[in-house]
Amino acid sequence: MTAAPITAPITAPTTAPPPATRRHDIDALRAIAFAALILYHWGMLYVAGEDWGWHLKSAYHAQWLQLPMIAMNRWRMDLIFLISGLSVHFLLRDTRIGRFIALRSWRLLLPLIFGMWVVVPIQPYAEGVSNGLVQPGFLAFLARYYTGATWPQGAFAGWEHGFTWNHLWYLAYLWTYTCVFALLLPLLRRLPNPLARLRNWHLVIWPAVPLMIATLVLQPHFKDTGDLVHDWYRHAVYFTVFLYGWWLGTNEGVWNELARLRRRSLVSAIGLFAFYIACALALPSEISDALEPFIWILRNLYIWWMLCAILGYARTYLNRPFRWLPWATEAVYPWYVLHQSLIVGIAFVLLPMHLGPIVEPALVLLGTVAGCALLHAIIRRSNLLRPLFGMKWKRRQASAASMSLARDSGVSVGA
Repeated sequence: MTAAPITAPITAPTTAPPPATRRHDIDALRAIAFAALILYHWGMLYVAGEDWGWHLKSAYHAQWLQLPMIAMNRWRMDLIFLISGLSVHFLLRDTRIGRFIALRSWRLLLPLIFGMWVVVPIQPYAEGVSNGLVQPGFLAFLARYYTGATWPQGAFAGWEHGFTWNHLWYLAYLWTYTCVFALLLPLLRRLPNPLARLRNWHLVIWPAVPLMIATLVLQPHFKDTGDLVHDWYRHAVYFTVFLYGWWLGTNEGVWNELARLRRRSLVSAIGLFAFYIACALALPSEISDALEPFIWILRNLYIWWMLCAILGYARTYLNRPFRWLPWATEAVYPWYVLHQSLIVGIAFVLLPMHLGPIVEPALVLLGTVAGCALLHAIIRRSNLLRPLFGMKWKRRQASAASMSLARDSGVSVGA
């Protein structure tokens, strides 16, 4: 890899494109990232291993699933928070900060609260019944769940609080980062963009350094508990990549460089992942424990190199108005809210039937996709339901010209 000075002249245009230019690649990448999240949560039913506990586990679990699950696990949420930072960049182009906070709060907190009380409860119920710590009877469970009473220890994730947000934790974290970002915005706007002039190896190395530092300093003290107040390790990592998304924005120079480096980033990431897995899993435990800081450094390099590859390939091949894209852009939020409850609910019914290692996973996945599609078709037609699932109210009467203008006036990324 040929190194270039960090302050090398920028030959690609660095000015932002006109506001009317839509970034189709970011819309498509957002849809693909959340589709991958659905597949990941489906895989959690079937991956074997002590560190892979979930709300339910099928009898047909498989050890080999660990490898693709680890490969995705390391960067899946980093990518989603980076896309959410991109969302902020586009939204703030023509929205004042006060209105921006109000809109974000409405679109994040309303689905979070509704989801916790209406969509999520099937998950702790299924988990608690499967653990033998909750009595069967969903209505009786709901009557107690809504009181906020505590449950038997370990009944389900969040038992000590009486209720849980489960997979909707992302909305709570994103709203928090949005508020912190808004407070820092006057300062951030006065600082130079740290990504703007990075080229060649500088772009694939330096942004990984803050992630490494956060991991080395904070991970030993703050485990991944999902506790918003005490989750300082994940806050440091996720807020950093959130800021990277905002800084990336419409900087054509950086995006062109990501596209140019896409193959190199992907090959490097795959090679590094193989080495990382060998160090983390293949070495004897006493050696891997001694090398843990080194393994963490490799992990963060792998995360950033994969993000560079994904962004570069998306820029190259996805920046076009695919026919499926408008539907997918609208469907992402309700599918995200619904998918895990459908996976757990369907699995809760099917797992006791012991249908086999092919039929059962297929039915769970097909049922989840069909359920999301059917419920989304209902939600999108109701102005009462749309905001509860993060969708904007649908204007009942709009001219074709105004609808076309709305489609072309920016990008909608991030939940």
